[in-house]
Amino acid sequence: MTYHLRQALLAMRGNVTATLATLVTMTLTLLMLGFVLLLTLNVNRTLFQLESQVEVAAFLTANAQDQTVLTQARALPQVREATLVTSEQVLSEMTQDSPYTRDAVALVGNPFPDTLRLRVGRVEDARVVAQAVAGLPGVEDVEYGADYVDPTVRTLTAIRGAGYALVGLLFLGTLFNILNAVRVAMYARRDEISVMRLLGATRGFIRMPHVIEGLLVGTLAAALAVGILTPTYLNLAERVQRLAPVFPVTRDADTLLPLLGGVALLGILTGLLGSVFATRRYLKELE
Repeated sequence: MTYHLRQALLAMRGNVTATLATLVTMTLTLLMLGFVLLLTLNVNRTLFQLESQVEVAAFLTANAQDQTVLTQARALPQVREATLVTSEQVLSEMTQDSPYTRDAVALVGNPFPDTLRLRVGRVEDARVVAQAVAGLPGVEDVEYGADYVDPTVRTLTAIRGAGYALVGLLFLGTLFNILNAVRVAMYARRDEISVMRLLGATRGFIRMPHVIEGLLVGTLAAALAVGILTPTYLNLAERVQRLAPVFPVTRDADTLLPLLGGVALLGILTGLLGSVFATRRYLKELE
């Protein structure tokens, strides 16, 4: 094993440019992956918070069959909870928020209609439920906060999609760099490999230094990525929480440690598996 490790270090030193290119690309990929995962984690928490607050309100006409409409609304698959609030209950709620409402009602009567309040399973289902409920008999109007729900959903979805696409491109670039680095190293040692084959060296013995090289590069890239990602994210999370305390930014160690550990493990496995595949492929070419 000492021999293989020494040969791996010599190969890395002999191909500094390829090794550095692979290391930088892997580190950037893992950084992007980590940021996207952390962003997705916080986006999902934000969406969950939105889901708990988003409510579709269906205002009923005076002659509507309230219980019938309530039953039809509950039958919608996207509806998680449906409640019928009478006009008197709405008036009571409004009076608590604005005591002067009672005085206005004494003059003009109760202006509030019976209302269905619907909670959806996912925030993006609010529009679907609103459109479906609007077509029910006895429903006069529907409100679900379209001015902020729809733009928020589109923005968060676009952020996740763009992040995943960028990580995918960088990940492919990393694999190609690993394959190229191993290929260059093996081509530079083609004469030595031929001699080793003539002396009876097995494929595993020849491939081992290059596999260790990929493992070392992957481990170093993982360490650099996690070392940069952790303090950067914590500092950014603290600023976001200070400037916008309404956002549920994740900072607890029980959630962050498994995610960061997964990023590091992915980097190590990428270096290892990439080098295993490359050595198997290009050793056949040299033969």
